[in-house]
Amino acid sequence: MVQTPVRTLTLEDFLQQPDTKPASEYIDGQIIQKPMPKTAHSGIQAGLIKVIDPALNPGNVGRAFPELRCTFDNRSIVPDVTVLRGSNIPRNEKGKLADELFAAPDWIIEILSPGQSQTKVVKKIMHALAHGTQLGWLVDPEEECVFCYTPDLRAVLNETPDVQLPVPEFATAFQLTVGELVAWLY
Repeated sequence: MVQTPVRTLTLEDFLQQPDTKPASEYIDGQIIQKPMPKTAHSGIQAGLIKVIDPALNPGNVGRAFPELRCTFDNRSIVPDVTVLRGSNIPRNEKGKLADELFAAPDWIIEILSPGQSQTKVVKKIMHALAHGTQLGWLVDPEEECVFCYTPDLRAVLNETPDVQLPVPEFATAFQLTVGELVAWLY
């Protein structure tokens, strides 16, 4: 499935629109609906949330959020998993989680869906890195690998099962190997 732009709107107008399922993103003045997640995608997404949160939530080091809208630099994206440092989690005046995040995520994780353009996903990760994101992962379930992108726009392919995946500095309490991630596919 090729992602095609749906229509053009301002960011402000886009943010007033009702949410879609699957989510729509606002990139370069165009609204692009994400593909519907399949089983492998959902399995990896659920697995990541289940292991990242327990490692980072104690002491409010950070939290992982599935499908959280992140609006920054005239874009509004919905990464498959957004990990925020505790101090960057938006909160309202009562200290509860706020409804909106108007900043680049600290760590962005995207899971490639069948037919999804890898180039478009990489561009989204690179844009986030250019605006403060510390690390980007692109998980490719079909190829059973993880591309890791750093702010200097360096990409590292991780495909050996015992390789420990890199994490941002604030998230060193979390560890995961390629093999552990790939096991969620079986």
